Amino acid sequence: MGYENILYEMKEGIATITINRPPYNVLDIKTMREIDQALEEVKKGQKKLKLLVITQAGDKAFSTGVDVKDHTADKMDEMIEVFHRIFRIMATLDLPTVGVVNGHALGGGCEVAIFCDMVIASEKSQFGQPEIKLAVYPSMVVAWLYRLIGLKKTFEIILTGDSINAKEAERIGLINLAVPEAQLDEEVEKFINRLADKSPVALKWAKRAVLAGIDIDFEQALQKSEAIYKGDLMNTHDANEGLTAFMEKRQPVWKGE
Repeated sequence: MGYENILYEMKEGIATITINRPPYNVLDIKTMREIDQALEEVKKGQKKLKLLVITQAGDKAFSTGVDVKDHTADKMDEMIEVFHRIFRIMATLDLPTVGVVNGHALGGGCEVAIFCDMVIASEKSQFGQPEIKLAVYPSMVVAWLYRLIGLKKTFEIILTGDSINAKEAERIGLINLAVPEAQLDEEVEKFINRLADKSPVALKWAKRAVLAGIDIDFEQALQKSEAIYKGDLMNTHDANEGLTAFMEKRQPVWKGE
């Protein structure tokens, strides 16, 4: 389908979704529906993909959040359905996801960015959940943020509504890397290349194993990891190719299967 408020492309095994409503890339219902559709396309084609990048148009904001006009009582149900569908689809993706932020990532924009598996941001970037200042709260991040940064910082970010800068976001584990704005494109390319040269099937099963162990005790997590490793990963071509290539002192040839 054609898109008006986002850009979507697949190139050399990398899918990119760009929120394209500069300068602030506000997420209205139409834009969120387009993101949902693009994510469905990614999901359908993910066997041919290495990773997904979610980024922004312009240099002011990844997104300053969901349009306040779409929070009203008459639109609330539709807004929450299309917005939360973004995360429900992303949660089913096997390929790694990388968020790229240059500027403000606030409210729903912050939620989309930090739900990516990994995030790279320029040092000028700001992250925050200001919803409490409007006497509401960010429902997705309530269910997710403590898993990333623990309860204390989660309470602080949600209950104060204050923003933090990229360096602080990196320090507390909200994002992976904060870099000078002039170096952002270069650092993103380097980061992506660190993933793109890996076996896509290995990335898939490693990601599943990590997520399978969230919020369960160590022994249960270890058992799930063992089951995935022995029952799934080691039955793939790439796992055996990687081990064989190492022993034969040659470069592996991945098939993604």
